[in-house]
Amino acid sequence: MTRDTISDIDVAHRLADAARAVILPYFRQARLGTENKDAAGFDPVTLADRAAERAMRDVLADLRPDDGIWGEEFGRSEGPSGRMWVLDPIDGTRGFISGTPTWGVLIALTEGAGPVLGMIDQPYIAERFFGAKGEGWCVGPQGRSALRVRDTRDLAQATLFTTFPEVGTPGDRAGFDAVAARVRLVRYGMDCYAYALLAAGQVDLVIEAGLNAYDIQAPVAVIEAAGGIVTDWRGGPAHMGGQAVAAASPALHRAALDLLRPFANP
Repeated sequence: MTRDTISDIDVAHRLADAARAVILPYFRQARLGTENKDAAGFDPVTLADRAAERAMRDVLADLRPDDGIWGEEFGRSEGPSGRMWVLDPIDGTRGFISGTPTWGVLIALTEGAGPVLGMIDQPYIAERFFGAKGEGWCVGPQGRSALRVRDTRDLAQATLFTTFPEVGTPGDRAGFDAVAARVRLVRYGMDCYAYALLAAGQVDLVIEAGLNAYDIQAPVAVIEAAGGIVTDWRGGPAHMGGQAVAAASPALHRAALDLLRPFANP
């Protein structure tokens, strides 16, 4: 298989495989080399984050040299093709350094108006979630299965996730709380794995804020392929980051937006 014949799906697999191989030797080990990227708070980065992004960039240099790359650790570079691979080598580094298996490798391919392909890979439990137009699946310890969101339509029956209880700004927290007060169950701390669970039909809503493009592009592609909806809090595109709401059904999405819009960014 040559560079010209390998598919974008196969490239995504090779990116995820390369990241897995680099990351796993660091997980639950003492030699993480953790640094803080935020002098005003705590935004950790580890040796594994940087090594994984380098490994994925090496794959792209070989297989997609004309495509751009936008990675969390080493920034953005354009390519003559006009296409962009968007990479988060470890989404959920706080979970990673705490030993929880809810972090993941995020890979998206963006063309034009948004992502056309997305992959959420959890190396430690060997689960991989993939989505592109007309195709969504998960492969893991229980084999391969199609991704399909569930058909929850009533907020009172919904399970809602976010990563941090504080969500973001006080206004972001107020918007989240307005929805959280109406749902059946609220859970925290899953990072990108919450989006994967929504695509797999296990939960119904994910609401977050303060996102970067590399945090959300892969989840957008995976959830949309599973039949779900991802927008910002005004109902517009969410793939460039900021505030995001992911919902399993149109009815649930409308109900959440009605509560979130007063708190949406201008």
